[in-house]
Amino acid sequence: MSKDFSKYQKETRQTAIYPKDKALEYLCLGLASEAGEVAGKLKKVIRDTPEEFPKKDMISELGDVLWYLARIADELDVDLSNVAQGNINKLLARKNKGTIKGSGDNR
Repeated sequence: MSKDFSKYQKETRQTAIYPKDKALEYLCLGLASEAGEVAGKLKKVIRDTPEEFPKKDMISELGDVLWYLARIADELDVDLSNVAQGNINKLLARKNKGTIKGSGDNR
């Protein structure tokens, strides 16, 4: 997997300002909040202006989601590129077993 993830993860340390004794709690709540903002942008498009998709706003929110993911990985002392590769490996294994459309963690 690309080393760009590793570089990005290290660069997020420059803007990581939160209580270290509550790092995971803070970051997980932040991730949920930012993911909610992504969903909220889409919800407003559906409700108000379906012809005006706010791609720029969505990209900005996705960046915030990525920052929180990188920080969580860093706090867990795992390289974000390894997380990404592990996810691809898991999904490919599910596809090969024909279980990618199923439900549950252990497919």
